[in-house]
Amino acid sequence: MPLQKTYREETLLFSRDCDLGGLWRPSAILTAMQETAGAHSHALGCGRETLVKNGIVWVLTRCEVRMDREAHIGERLSIETFPMPLRRWFFPRYFVFRDAAGEQLGAAGTLWVLFDLEKRCMVAPGEVAKAIPDNSDLVPPLGVPGPVPRLTGAETESMRMPVYSELDVNGHVNNARYADWLCDALGVEAMRDYRVKTMRLSYAAEIRPGQEMRLRLTRDGLAYHLTGTHEGKVHFEIGGELERREHP
Repeated sequence: MPLQKTYREETLLFSRDCDLGGLWRPSAILTAMQETAGAHSHALGCGRETLVKNGIVWVLTRCEVRMDREAHIGERLSIETFPMPLRRWFFPRYFVFRDAAGEQLGAAGTLWVLFDLEKRCMVAPGEVAKAIPDNSDLVPPLGVPGPVPRLTGAETESMRMPVYSELDVNGHVNNARYADWLCDALGVEAMRDYRVKTMRLSYAAEIRPGQEMRLRLTRDGLAYHLTGTHEGKVHFEIGGELERREHP
C-alpha cells in the first residue's frame, strides 16, 4: 500500500484558540501544527505511540510561520501537512492554512528530529526514514527554516521559570509555549494593536523544570527578536515581524 503523501484536517477556531482580540493565537497555531503532524505520523506508522516503545519521540528544532492574513474566532480552517525528503538527521515538514473558501491565509515550514528520552539527545533516523513518503514531486510553500536573524534595537530583559502548565509529555517546555513567552514579553499594549505576522523559531536546547530562563527582547520598529538563556547557554531564539491588526 502506498504511503499517504499528504494529510488534511479541518478545524473551527474556538475562544480557547484565540487571543484578547479574537485572533488565532500564535501558540495555538503551533499546537495545531503539532497535532496535525502527529496525526499524519500516526497514519504513516511512525507516530509517538509507536516510537516511544523504543524510547524515542519527535521534537521540533526549527520552525517558520507566515500568516498573510488574520484568522478570527469562529472561522473554519483547513490545515494540510506533508513531509519532504530527509536532510541528514532532519525531517522537513510543511503546512498550508486555508480558509473555508479554500484561500490560503498562511503557511509554515518545520524541521524535526528524533529524540532519545533517556539520553536526552537526538538520534539517527534509522528505520523511521522508511516511513516517510517520497514527496520530491511536491512544492513546499516556504524554504527550509533557517537560523533566526539577529536584531539591533531597544532591549528589555526579564526572568521566567517554567511552570507546570507549560510542560508536555516529553518532560520539557512544549514548543508552542515559546510563542506565549514571546507574546508575554511583547506585552498587552503591543498585542492589542499588533499581531505576529511572521515567526521564526530555533530550539537549541530543551528547557526542563527548574531551569529559570533569562529572556532578552529586542525591538526595532515592527521587527522583534527574543532570546532565552540559562546559565549563559542559549536555549531558543524567536524572530519575526509584527503587523497592525485590522480591528484592534
